Amino acid sequence: MSSSEQRRRQLAREKFERQQKRREEARRRTRRITAIVAASVAVVAVIGVSAFVVAGKDDDKDKASDAASSQSPTPEPSESESKAPLPPMKIDKKATYTMSLETTQGDIAFSMDAAKTPQTTNSFKALADEGYFDTTKCHRLTTQGIFVLQCGDPKGDGTGGPGYTIPDENLDALGKAGADGTVSFPPGTVAMANTGQPDSGGSQFFLVYKETKLPPTYTPFGTMDDASLKAVQKVGEAGVEGGAGDGAPKKAVTIEKASVEKE
Repeated sequence: MSSSEQRRRQLAREKFERQQKRREEARRRTRRITAIVAASVAVVAVIGVSAFVVAGKDDDKDKASDAASSQSPTPEPSESESKAPLPPMKIDKKATYTMSLETTQGDIAFSMDAAKTPQTTNSFKALADEGYFDTTKCHRLTTQGIFVLQCGDPKGDGTGGPGYTIPDENLDALGKAGADGTVSFPPGTVAMANTGQPDSGGSQFFLVYKETKLPPTYTPFGTMDDASLKAVQKVGEAGVEGGAGDGAPKKAVTIEKASVEKE
């Protein structure tokens, strides 16, 4: 591989990771504003001050500093903020499960080995059972450097999640990182998206449709069958809206129905 190609792939990976971090920062800002509103409502009861004024000021500060957010440390959410617990463990940890997605671009299915990724598999079954993924868009396609279709966000903009995070699992499945700090994610791999921080996966996942080099920090938890891989490859071949290398897929993909069944 030429050095220019290696550099291009490295830049694409770095962009992917920066975007994941920015999306997590957006979620943190939303949580901070929510906490401020709640605290302000309590003040209203005592002194009659409008909570919306406080929230608006905080929001303006966040917007003014947004351009520098990737270079400035962002405070962690307060420990007093509520966080949803992981779903109760209900799957058979020795079994294999299949997640089936009925989409506007054809059916996509992948197998999940619960023995290797019990928390991830259990979470996806719990979410699918409650209809969490139904009528959601696969909001992101990358066609340069890395080759993935990203789905699982109910908001459709990369900032949504179930309110809890899943611990990383199976990170050594694809081998040790090479000199460039990456491992190869083969076509057909399904892995968890995250914010760049350990144990920060939620509901978003990505479908690899062409060999992709990434750091071994993304939980690989599923494998697509051949027909499903071909369906995703067709989406990849159609490209991104506007001709960019990263963005909404030109062939819009909506998950109409998701289900998880034990094999």
